[in-house]
Amino acid sequence: MKVLLVALLVYVLIGGYLFFEQKRFIYFPTPPSLTHLHKEEAYFFDDAVVKVVSVNQEKSQAILYFGGNAEAVEHNAGVFKVRFPNYASYFVKYRGYGGSTGTPSEENLYSDALAIFDDLAQKYTDVSVIGRSLGSGIATFVASQRAVRNLVLITPFDAIESVAQSVFPFFPMPFLLTEKYPSIDHAPLIDANTLIVIAGQDQVISKKHSDRLVEAFYQRQNEAQVSVVVIPDAGHNDLSEFPLYDKTLAAFLKTKQKQE
Repeated sequence: MKVLLVALLVYVLIGGYLFFEQKRFIYFPTPPSLTHLHKEEAYFFDDAVVKVVSVNQEKSQAILYFGGNAEAVEHNAGVFKVRFPNYASYFVKYRGYGGSTGTPSEENLYSDALAIFDDLAQKYTDVSVIGRSLGSGIATFVASQRAVRNLVLITPFDAIESVAQSVFPFFPMPFLLTEKYPSIDHAPLIDANTLIVIAGQDQVISKKHSDRLVEAFYQRQNEAQVSVVVIPDAGHNDLSEFPLYDKTLAAFLKTKQKQE
C-alpha cells in the first residue's frame, strides 16, 4: 500500500509540474538581436511591445512569418529578401522574444498576430502567412479568422495537447494544458491556398500529427487547394537546409502570387 501511495504522490507531483510549468516546455524566448541590418518596427499593446523585422517593404504584396518556439526569426530576413523578391516580408518576434516585451501565451500571441495582420492588410493588396512549428499554430488561427490568400505551414501539428500526449502518454494532457493551439479545429475554417511542408525524419513533431492536420484541411478544401510536400531525409530543425525546401516555397508563392 505504501508503494502505491508513493507512486500516486509522484504521479500527482509530476502532473502538477507539467501543469504549472507548461510554458517552459512550449516557449523558449530568444535574446535581443545585435544585428541592425534590417528595418524593425514596434507594435504597442496594453501590456507589451512586439517587434517586427521587415524587408522589401516597397512591394505590393506581403508575407507575414511566425517562427518556431526557439527561433530567432530575424535570421530569415536576408534569405527571404532574396528568396521572395516580389514580396515584402515581416517576421514577428513574439512577446518575450528578441527584444519584444511581455510574456508569451496562446491568447496574446493570437491577438498580436491578428493585430499585425490587420495592419499589413491595410498597406498591401494581400498578405500571405507562413508559420513554422509553433508558428504554424498561430498561422492557422490567423488564416481561420482573416482573408489570407496563401498559407504555408512548415512542420505543423494537429494540436499541442496531442503532441504532448504522445510525449507524456500516462498523463491526461488535454486536461493539464491551457496552451492548446488546436490547429486541427481551425483548419476546416480556412479558405486560403495552402502548402504543408513535412520533415520525414521529424523527431519533435511526428508525421502522424501533421497528417491529422492535413486530413482536417481536406474536410473543407479539395486536393487542388492543399499541397503537401514531404522532404524524406529532413529533420525538424534542418528542414530549411534542403534544396527542395527552398524550391517548394518559392514555386508555391510564385504560382499563387496575385497578378497586378
